[in-house]
Amino acid sequence: MSFVSAHVLDSVHGRPARGIRVTLLTGDGRELASATTDEDGRVADLGPETLESGHYRILFATEPYFAGLELETFYPFVSVDFTVRQEQGHYHVPLLLSPFAYSTYRGS
Repeated sequence: MSFVSAHVLDSVHGRPARGIRVTLLTGDGRELASATTDEDGRVADLGPETLESGHYRILFATEPYFAGLELETFYPFVSVDFTVRQEQGHYHVPLLLSPFAYSTYRGS
């Protein structure tokens, strides 16, 4: 099981956001892993089974998703920076998305 997972929900259409490229980066910008959201808007395996404590970033490529829906978006990417504490275990990062707003939180 991956130490990090993600989930993207399209809050305009009330459904999972399928086909969004999701990239896990170190705090200094080194790419660790990337994947694409599945039909349920999920990326279950994003990176290794463990990460060292420190700063990380998940980059969601949102512009191609909205372009596929023929919608303009203000956010071509959504970048979520977060801090990992290895002893806290799995990190799940959900993204609630619309063309002109987004929110995120630490999921379970």
